[in-house]
Formats: sequence, C-alpha cells, structure tokens
Amino acid sequence: MDIQEVTLRLVAAVLVGGAIGLNRDLHAKQTGVRTLSLVSLGCALAVLASLRLGQPGDTTRVIQGIVTGIGFLGAGVIVRPQGGLHIHGLTTAASVWFTACVGVACAVADWQLILVALVLSMLILIWGGIFEKAVRRRFLPPDELPRDDGPAC
Repeated sequence: MDIQEVTLRLVAAVLVGGAIGLNRDLHAKQTGVRTLSLVSLGCALAVLASLRLGQPGDTTRVIQGIVTGIGFLGAGVIVRPQGGLHIHGLTTAASVWFTACVGVACAVADWQLILVALVLSMLILIWGGIFEKAVRRRFLPPDELPRDDGPAC
C-alpha cells in the first residue's frame, strides 16, 4: 500500500470522525470534533499498522480489541446525576463507539460501507431526538412525559 492510499484512508477517518464530532459539538456534548476525529484516526491507524505487518489474524484481533476497548472511553461520558432517574451521555458514548467502527472501515477502505454508515448516523443524530419526543408526546400520558431538558441528543 503506497503513501497516497494510506493518507487517503487516514484523512477519510479524520473527516468522518469530525463530521460525527461536529454534530456532538453543535449539541454541546462532552465529545466533539477533536475527540471523535482522534478516535476514528487512532482506530484507522491501528488497523493499518496491523495490515502492514501482514500476519494472518492480526488485523481481526486488532479490530476486536478496538471494538471492545473503545467502550471504556465511551463509558467515561455516561453520567447519572445523584438521585436522578435519567442517564445522560448514552448517545455520545454510542457515537464514540460508532466513530471507532467507522475508523476501522476507513482503514480497510470500504467506501460504500462508510458512506451508508455516515448518512445513517447523521439521520439518527439529527432526527432521532425529534422522533423520540414525538412518539413520547403521542403515546405517553401528559403526567408521564419527561421534563424537557433540551434536545435529546
């Protein structure tokens, strides 16, 4: 794999991670452009390094480690306020995990998969909260509706 191909894959990881991070930034969440760009870039770098080693099975073990290990980073943004019933940060934690997976896809240059995943993730992040609120308003009695603490992202 030549340097142009490596650069393309790493830049794609940064751009995709940055796009997801921009959404998180715009919703004032704990992670943003820099964090998610670095998560995606780091995962792509780890997979590319294992691909360059060329040992059978190394890449699948690296991917397995990323998918498992990145959960610890995401867990750091999940908060349950003392005495509160609602948990905050789950979508952000899921975004960290998803960004890691997209970084892996960038490393293996599966461009169609990356494009579809990015489009779907943006639809979920942009419209998912609006959809959730509409469903709650439609199906929950008014006294059971959660307080509106801002956008559900």
